[in-house]
Amino acid sequence: MPDGGSPVPLPAGVVLRLLRADDGPALAAAYTRDRARLEPWEPTRPENFFTADGQADAVRTTLREHDAGRCAPFVLEHAGRVVGRVTLSDVVGGAFCNAHLGYWLAGSVTGRGVMTAAVEATLEHARDALGLHRVQAATLAHNAPSQAVLVRTGFERIGFAPRYLRIAGRWQDHVLFQRILHDG
Repeated sequence: MPDGGSPVPLPAGVVLRLLRADDGPALAAAYTRDRARLEPWEPTRPENFFTADGQADAVRTTLREHDAGRCAPFVLEHAGRVVGRVTLSDVVGGAFCNAHLGYWLAGSVTGRGVMTAAVEATLEHARDALGLHRVQAATLAHNAPSQAVLVRTGFERIGFAPRYLRIAGRWQDHVLFQRILHDG
């Protein structure tokens, strides 16, 4: 499991591992490398987001959320470089036992089954380590590659949300998905 300290090997020589406190500079470099490719799919980011200091701040915040049990943040790494992220956020226990799944992957490693394998490993962690019953995800309505990853990993479409999130500077429609991790 990624949270147990051992990286999980994925296709194409990529590994999935827990976010570390020293990942700020590597994340800044990754976001900068793929900035133009990611911009249509993400919220508008301030310039500081793309700096080592900005990412170091974000990592500290995320790791506090992880320590509090509210998220499970993972990094995808290839040849010592960060090439993506997978995060379970808004982790809720109790009667809900749910989290939101978010992810991105560098263009240099897409189309090789990396994200499908990363999502599967993250879902195993959600079920086995976090005891979650359900994981939900939302994609832009026109993001067919992301929707294909969700379908390949057993998610089912559960709805359509008009003007759901402010992405690329405007409120955009999203398709909603869920995966039930175990019955009972």
